[in-house]
Amino acid sequence: MIRLNNVIKQYDNFRMECSIHVPVGRITGLIGRNGAGKSTAFKAALGLIRTDGGSIEIFGKNVSQLTQSDREQIGVVLSDSGFCSYLTIRDFIPVLDTMYADFSKEKFTADCERMGLPLKKKIKEFSTGMKRKLQILAALSHNAKALILDEPTAGLDVVARDELLGLLREYAENGERSIVISSHISSDLEGICDDVYLIDDGKIVLHEDTDVLLSAYGVLKVTEEQFRNLDKSYLLETKKESFGYSCLTKRKQFYQDNYPSVVVERGSIDEVITMMTKH
Repeated sequence: MIRLNNVIKQYDNFRMECSIHVPVGRITGLIGRNGAGKSTAFKAALGLIRTDGGSIEIFGKNVSQLTQSDREQIGVVLSDSGFCSYLTIRDFIPVLDTMYADFSKEKFTADCERMGLPLKKKIKEFSTGMKRKLQILAALSHNAKALILDEPTAGLDVVARDELLGLLREYAENGERSIVISSHISSDLEGICDDVYLIDDGKIVLHEDTDVLLSAYGVLKVTEEQFRNLDKSYLLETKKESFGYSCLTKRKQFYQDNYPSVVVERGSIDEVITMMTKH
């Protein structure tokens, strides 16, 4: 569905070179620190920036060959995008209707009301969270096959995040749609994504199924002496701490079985980001 193959983008002091594949029916997360390259990867996938190498395919076509009909099958939320602030949602509906052949006015209106968005209030008077809700609902409004969502839950409270994540789950239920989503809120990705890519300094440093990450990964908390005696064959990253070392592993069970005195904490997306990215 969406494929970036060795895509290169060179800026003065930053270079992105990454490969990402989002198959049909999958929800894929892209994680990483601020400035790691998440937004650059999304803009490259959409053809919004000129790349310096590699290839990008959506729906099996090079992104430069997508037709208008193809592009209508992509729903997008970018962190720095927005709408004309002087329009109301009622003003905005005819715009969407003109832009997308498969736009559903009834569903979009119902979703806006469900998410508590006033139809007659100017968008400039919306809170940050309300504007983000509107962006996401617009992306969902035209029956797109692929969704590219950059920080879609930023600025939302817990209840609103849960509601929107529920909408995304419903959207992907038919197994024919794909979603790639970035977020700094790890619980969002853990609860919705089938797999995650970790990008750091423009490069993919990890790709893993979410259920494997949550079940098999762990962080060992060991003293200096425990570290010296530890089998390090299955350690992915090691970080010096005041008490000794924190060690990231994909073989949590191995260490639990063979080193019962070692503290092994559950793996999480936050732990993976902390352990596998530059400090």
